[in-house]
Amino acid sequence: MKRNYNSIKTLDDLHGEVQRLKADYKHRGVMLKEDSKVYISQFSIGNLIKKFATPSGFLKFDEKTNISSKIMSIALPMLLNSTIFRGSGVITKAVGALVSGKLGKSLDAENISGIFNMVKSFFGKKDKKKDAGFVDYGIPPDSETY
Repeated sequence: MKRNYNSIKTLDDLHGEVQRLKADYKHRGVMLKEDSKVYISQFSIGNLIKKFATPSGFLKFDEKTNISSKIMSIALPMLLNSTIFRGSGVITKAVGALVSGKLGKSLDAENISGIFNMVKSFFGKKDKKKDAGFVDYGIPPDSETY
């Protein structure tokens, strides 16, 4: 935005232009500070968790790369070998690792969140349903339609 400074004829015009430029300078500084805060907040830990912790986007950058299934295919065999197959032999641990590795690859964020919600529903509060009992529809008992 170019400004034609040939229109400044008097000292009052010059002081007015200086005040306008100072106000413009301060306004641009405030806007730059606000824009930088917004830009930096995009990369905060909380915002990144909100972005990638959804069931549809949990560690899934595109359709081919599914990091959650890769993590599960590594972590699940290690977890099973250290807990369930602790006293087993090498062959049993190898078969268990192969099966759980294949199972881990098939699990993605939607399946994991579904399993978590199902387990959470078992331990959640149970709503006690009230018996409906007698419902009065407004028809007197001694009418012909009763």
